[in-house]
Amino acid sequence: MAKLSAKEIVDAVKEMTVLEVKEVVDLMKEELGVDPQAVAVAAAPAAGEKEEGPSTVDVVLTSAGANKIQVIKIVRDVTGLGLKEAKDLADNGGVVKEKATKEEADELKAKFEEAGASVELK
Repeated sequence: MAKLSAKEIVDAVKEMTVLEVKEVVDLMKEELGVDPQAVAVAAAPAAGEKEEGPSTVDVVLTSAGANKIQVIKIVRDVTGLGLKEAKDLADNGGVVKEKATKEEADELKAKFEEAGASVELK
């Protein structure tokens, strides 16, 4: 049997239905003892390392949106500012948290967006 190149295999898979691809995967598990899903999961962290950006970011409020009172409450919780200062930040926008970790920044962004605000990570 002639050896197929990786491109030829991919081209063949492109022409298959989902059920046919599943059959191929099951056959690979049986015949070769290889689980393609496990290989893909193991390779994923290596790919993620290449795309690594800065370890800290600034969380910048760009717009409070329609639910400004809720946004002011979140600003006060995050920054510890007083009511007037938090209201000014919600009205005018600005940096809510400097040098936040990526995870913390994503959590804050989700909180603000849930309240209807617009936030940028810089």
